[in-house]
Amino acid sequence: MAEQTTPDKKPAPKKKPADDGRIPPPPSSHYERPGMMDQVRDSQIWRSIFRHGYPNTVRNRSLAVLSNIFLHLHPINVRSSGLRLSFTWCMGGLTFFLFLIETITGVLLMFYYRPTAEYAYQDIIALAEHVPMGIMRELHRWGAHAMVITVWLHMFRVFMTGSYKPPREFNWNVGVILLVLTLLLSFTGYLLPWDQLAIWAITVGSNMARATPLLGYEGPLASLMAVGDVGLVHSGDDARFALLGGRFVGEATLLRFYVLHCIFIPLAAAILMAVHFWRIRKDGGISGPL
Repeated sequence: MAEQTTPDKKPAPKKKPADDGRIPPPPSSHYERPGMMDQVRDSQIWRSIFRHGYPNTVRNRSLAVLSNIFLHLHPINVRSSGLRLSFTWCMGGLTFFLFLIETITGVLLMFYYRPTAEYAYQDIIALAEHVPMGIMRELHRWGAHAMVITVWLHMFRVFMTGSYKPPREFNWNVGVILLVLTLLLSFTGYLLPWDQLAIWAITVGSNMARATPLLGYEGPLASLMAVGDVGLVHSGDDARFALLGGRFVGEATLLRFYVLHCIFIPLAAAILMAVHFWRIRKDGGISGPL
């Protein structure tokens, strides 16, 4: 019996649309006009500032760190242990944060404080009672106490985890210098209220400078600093005299401590902090646990 076959059906012809004179819509592949942010990112000004794309790839993340004036001090990659609060205690970061707080509040206090024997104590009283936002002095004072504590805890953590060992011994010495500068910031700032407690505390503290080796007239080896029978180091030109600007705590001492506290020591500390952060990056980031 012959198989029955059905003829193939031809597709019905498409009807042509009526030509009514209208312009047909553009195809779906038509180029879309870039948005405002795309135009900004493609501009010459944007590309001259940001020379990389979004940090969504390893390369862009590396470029984002290397081309940033603040981030380039930090390593591109860090150990997972360096992100654990139980390992770092975040004491280094807290110390830097408190340094920024001290800088901001210190600049604000400089607008109202005059380092003279006549007005220094009056300005301290006015900061607490009359000046708006006088709480800035309390923030500055307690921030200084907290900064000393966090620096000591940071040094203790670094020592206990062996982070001072090679190749980080240079950065350990930089940290020791920063610790000394932090203590000197507290020492020089202690005199600025210019009350009886501050004056006598600096008198007692500065007396230790008389025992400085070679430079203090009561210190060891000071007798060697002589030409014939004439001593080169005496109470009128030794380390204590240079620190106080005289033989006793006076207005010259107040001005000298003000300059050291507000300009010289903070500037030295800021430079060494940048070196400290840079060396952390060069040494491979925060050291791992022992």
